[in-house]
Amino acid sequence: MNFKPILLTAGVLFSASFYSQKMTYPKALKGNQTDTYFGTAVADPFRDLENDSQPTKKWVDEEVAFSQNYLSKIPFREKVKNQLRDIWNYEKISAPSNEGDFTYYNKNDGLQAQSVIYRTNNKTKTTEVFLDPNKFSEKGTTSLSQLSFNKKGNLAAYSISEGGSDWNKIIIIDAITKKQIDDTLTDVKFSGISWQGDEGFYYSSYDKPKEGTVLSGMTDKHKVYFHKLGTKQSSDQLIFGGDKTPRRYIGANVSEDQRYLIISAANTTSGNELYIKDLKNGGDFIQINKGFDISAGIVDTEGDNLFIFTDKDAPNMRLVKTSIKNPSPENWIDVIPQTENVLGISTGGGYFFATYMVDAIDQVKQYDKTGKLVRDIVLPGKGNISGFGGKEDEKELYFSFTNYITPGTTYKFNADTGKSEVYQKPKVKFNPEDYISEQVFYTSKDGTKIPMMINYKKGVKLDGKNPTILYSYGGFNISLQPSFSVVNAIWMENGGIYAVPNIRGGGEYGKKWHDAGTKMQKKNVFEDFIAAGEYLQNKKYTSKEYMALSGRSNGGLLVGATMTMRPDLARVAFPGVGVLDMLRYNKFTAGAGWSYDYGTAEDNKEMFDYLKSYSPVHNVKAGTCYPSTMIITSDHDDRVVPAHSFKFGAELQEKQACKNPILLRIEKNAGHGAGRSTEQVIGENADLISFALFEMGIKL
Repeated sequence: MNFKPILLTAGVLFSASFYSQKMTYPKALKGNQTDTYFGTAVADPFRDLENDSQPTKKWVDEEVAFSQNYLSKIPFREKVKNQLRDIWNYEKISAPSNEGDFTYYNKNDGLQAQSVIYRTNNKTKTTEVFLDPNKFSEKGTTSLSQLSFNKKGNLAAYSISEGGSDWNKIIIIDAITKKQIDDTLTDVKFSGISWQGDEGFYYSSYDKPKEGTVLSGMTDKHKVYFHKLGTKQSSDQLIFGGDKTPRRYIGANVSEDQRYLIISAANTTSGNELYIKDLKNGGDFIQINKGFDISAGIVDTEGDNLFIFTDKDAPNMRLVKTSIKNPSPENWIDVIPQTENVLGISTGGGYFFATYMVDAIDQVKQYDKTGKLVRDIVLPGKGNISGFGGKEDEKELYFSFTNYITPGTTYKFNADTGKSEVYQKPKVKFNPEDYISEQVFYTSKDGTKIPMMINYKKGVKLDGKNPTILYSYGGFNISLQPSFSVVNAIWMENGGIYAVPNIRGGGEYGKKWHDAGTKMQKKNVFEDFIAAGEYLQNKKYTSKEYMALSGRSNGGLLVGATMTMRPDLARVAFPGVGVLDMLRYNKFTAGAGWSYDYGTAEDNKEMFDYLKSYSPVHNVKAGTCYPSTMIITSDHDDRVVPAHSFKFGAELQEKQACKNPILLRIEKNAGHGAGRSTEQVIGENADLISFALFEMGIKL
């Protein structure tokens, strides 16, 4: 790639004067809706944007046109898009997996909309296409969600998402002939596919909301069904959930030895009940733990023994063993005890692989089934590891290594000898030797030390004039670990800095770190993010005029809350598919399940007051100059419904006091993020990079 570094001079600070007058935005339908919480009236003038009404559709079309018109005037927008296409155009191959007589893997030639599933016959060594999701739809907007085989490998079921929706369909095929052998199952959501022999499989779903309410109707009562091959979906047996045992999230899994059916049931995204049923010896479900105060999951079984990964009495997680004969928590025995670092577990080849997160960087140890240390695994460097999973009898396992300046490389690992070798190294047009990835620790408002990774090209001068994206998440126990992105590569190649603080609310330091960013402590998350921005500015990595705030989903809330709390912190803001109406988020689709992190406005007056004090939709103030903002959402997002972004955008456009633009970038035929076509992803990121540089006054 022949990219030239950006020269930042006063002569290229042109965008502020590009539009000499304040924007004239499309007008959203306004009403006089008011809700009362604990005696406090709260106006909700843009309530109609929650509905799929004609005025809303008209406004959305006008916003799409308005944003595209603005973005089309950025002179280097196509240049950035071409840069992205160029670096994206390399072969991507996944680690293989063995099913029956075949080895399966995913491959994308470069710019294909969706990756293709190939398979190699282990006897004849011939390779063929098994599934090509690019043929699911004309524009590549129907994606493969998951693929599951029975134990013999002769049957398979796969789920597809149309337009990015969380509502899936399941298609059942003869894995040998690739022919469909049963009716397509519809209206499946938040579901696994777990086979029981050759008879059929377990899956989960909700009752489908009424027509016209897919993006607003609550999905509250999850249900696990068993689909018996050759029968109609309407006759599928309800196994768990529904009115009898109402739970919001339920997953079903059959153990590798096919002996146990395992059920995890929860009402929020933290904490779960655990049930088990002995399919071999019969009997009813046994409840292993009651209530939702702990998280626990069965990761392996061995005869009567169950291996459970849990945070019970272990905020940094531990692996325990118990027996099906008496599996309650008081009988749990440590196999791999808790340490000062957060633990992750995978199984394969008859071993456990313990991944320890140390300041967001991974270390891996291999243990046998008794908990005896086999070896410390030598890794290629400091970064993020995934993999080491496989079947009990597989000795060749695979893992992937990556960090912010190292493209993800797949390694083959022998579980008995501990030797590893490169299996697949991507040929990306990127040289890690030209870049720096450094970790710093800064102090948040309350004195808490926060780690942050700062990534940039060698030779960047710390003069306060470097375009910088500050990205984070801060919620739901999700850890942001180093990972390579071709989008960030283009940003850095063009002179940008990419910074990621590991703020509270995530899982980098265990349950305590997560809980420190929930409910009445949620503002810790925003203060951590603000302090990260101030650190970068104080150390002259960048300055306000060259900083962009970015985050998606819960990270979209992070950006929305930060820019309304501190509109002076950054020049640009990207709240992506964000949770932005904190008083009503629990009224839509699966939103009520997020209450562990957020609390709800109905809980009590104190919780209501706290939510209202930072809810982005409710804290846009007239007369304030907000950053140049591109709100990102999708018309099929049925997880964080687009009404959040619509209402926030309407408030900002109405009250913006300066010339900084407020755009709504609404992707058509897309959902919360997963399954988008390559071209959709390239288009969004080209707009993001172009908009950021343009609003910072930088010319390519």
